[in-house]
Amino acid sequence: MRTGVIAKKMGMMRLFNEDGRHVPVTVLALEGCQVVGDRNEERDGYYAVRLGAGARKAKNVNKPQRGEFAKAQVEPKARVAEFRVDNADGLLPVGATVSADHFIDGQLVDITGHTQGKGFAGAMKRWGFGGMRASHGVSITHRAHGSTGQRQDPGKVFKNKKMAGHMGDRQRTQQNLEVVRTDVARGLIFVKGSVPGAKNGWLLVRDAVKVPTPEAAPFPGSLKNDNEAPVAEEVIINAEVEVADTPAVEAEAPSIEVPAEAAPAVEVAAVEAPAADAGEEKKEG
Repeated sequence: MRTGVIAKKMGMMRLFNEDGRHVPVTVLALEGCQVVGDRNEERDGYYAVRLGAGARKAKNVNKPQRGEFAKAQVEPKARVAEFRVDNADGLLPVGATVSADHFIDGQLVDITGHTQGKGFAGAMKRWGFGGMRASHGVSITHRAHGSTGQRQDPGKVFKNKKMAGHMGDRQRTQQNLEVVRTDVARGLIFVKGSVPGAKNGWLLVRDAVKVPTPEAAPFPGSLKNDNEAPVAEEVIINAEVEVADTPAVEAEAPSIEVPAEAAPAVEVAAVEAPAADAGEEKKEG
């Protein structure tokens, strides 16, 4: 079992396949998803990876969390979550950043988040009741939930009765959502369909539990530093080539370019010189 990631819901869009069909997807962003700690069996009795994502001001973080971030040498995070793993092989180094290619294209994932809050709602909206008949004699109780009590025995309303109350803002998990595409450079994951929560909400993305994890998925995870290493080598190679070619171009430049103001200055000096000599000869005569 691998660790999951903490992602932020950015919104929905659509992607086009090679055959021209479009797929509605939800865009998830990995904003500084770093390892801030771990749990091991000797100290805690189980193995787990503690991840943090987002940014938060230090003044808004309590002292215990501030010490945890300082020990891991990472910036204060807005969201911290814990993902269990089977053994020590699934742990990630503290301070490492998880990349978007932690999940591969076509993989199924489970996404956990808090649904959108609807506030105080009536029984019809909250539970889908049909309401009463809109005919004579019903008065203004068309959307009422009806009677809720019983006789004198038991003479009470049982718990979990479907009545009006607070709606939404519950933790829900959407299972078996397909990862359509990943963007490692921008840290984006495109998931087919909708996910719980509103925009800019934090989500927990894990491997699906009802289907086996693909063998091509990186284990124990894909780190951002590993992906940036080959790019750095290419930049160094290109820079050496440019430096080697630069002196040849600069050497030819002075021989071709001629200042535009130099020619008039020389001509003026050549004309003024004879006039001064002629005046001196007249004075001598």
